[in-house]
Amino acid sequence: MSEVPLSRETSRRLEPNRVLTAARQKLGWSRRRAAQELHRLGATRGLPELDSIEKTIYRHESGKAHCQDPLYIELYCAIYKATTQELFGAIEPAQTSPRPLSGVRSHKFIPAYIGASRVAALIERASATPTDATFGLECHRVDVPNVHGKCALYLWPFGVAMFHLVEELELPNLANLAIWRRQTYARDLEWASGYLSEALSASAHASYVLSAYWVHAPSWQAHELDTALRIMCIPRILHERDSEMSPSSLAHAELVERSLLADGFEHSEMVSYGFKGISIGYASWSGVVYYPTAPRRALAEHEIVNVELATQAMWSYCEFINTQIEQGRDPHVADEYGWRFLRGARSRLLNARPQETEYHKCMRMAILETSGTPDRLSEAIEIIRETRER
Repeated sequence: MSEVPLSRETSRRLEPNRVLTAARQKLGWSRRRAAQELHRLGATRGLPELDSIEKTIYRHESGKAHCQDPLYIELYCAIYKATTQELFGAIEPAQTSPRPLSGVRSHKFIPAYIGASRVAALIERASATPTDATFGLECHRVDVPNVHGKCALYLWPFGVAMFHLVEELELPNLANLAIWRRQTYARDLEWASGYLSEALSASAHASYVLSAYWVHAPSWQAHELDTALRIMCIPRILHERDSEMSPSSLAHAELVERSLLADGFEHSEMVSYGFKGISIGYASWSGVVYYPTAPRRALAEHEIVNVELATQAMWSYCEFINTQIEQGRDPHVADEYGWRFLRGARSRLLNARPQETEYHKCMRMAILETSGTPDRLSEAIEIIRETRER
């Protein structure tokens, strides 16, 4: 049996395999019980005696030895009904452990369609003030209390209310970000729905959360930085498929993180909007990430925020229109926010302004392309024109 004993220096770098331990504990097995199963399946293929197998399991789980033996890997996968990637993550002993995630600001955009009349009532009740930060689209803004960070509520007269929640992140690694993101999305949706329902004295439901991450002081080494930002753009890549978080979810995510940081990560639908020597930026359906390597020449934080506010507001409005169609009804929207309004909004979002920088243009188009908003706007325009012309 080949097993890689570790030097004192390497042992410090190799993390315990908590996924392997969790897989055993999930079955309610002691190490002795797991050794018996391995012995049963592998005794005729060269595995040693039971006591020796039990000690080997301890070394593999604790990180005192790195499991590279193909037979042990095969048998572990068989008794735990898991894949090699799930149990071992293709991690080499010399790999660096994931670095802490710090110097990152999280922007969450949490929209809800509540209707034009309710928006008007909420603007008056909350004494919201006009803002010009959303591509010429009429909008009001008011600060709202939130225990998790700085929060503002944006209100568009065509019926969309959107919370913008800003949180400073200090997390042990990207795996913790993926878990935190998944857990807080449910929390934030519940909070946003409750806030609006109480403010309106009527039921309201926030529909989704979209994240953008502003990285101002990255903790990764230069050779890991680009891959780390790509993972931040689609952190769900670290998750298991299961809808519910299990005790081994974090450990599994950490294994995948180390593997991806070593091997790199690509995704066909991720769009880059960074410029070499200026910035690193990526956009996807899941979210947006940006690191200004030359802050005085790169985009400003508020520029990305403003594009997302406008994009998500129009996406939500179009979603409301499409939902009515899917329910077999003609969409009912106010005349001033019909197809001509949508056509104008599409033009504002898609067409470059005379003094717009190349950096801003690339960012704007990356966000629009990955969100699918232009297509949704075109569909909504066609739907409303068709129903009005009947």
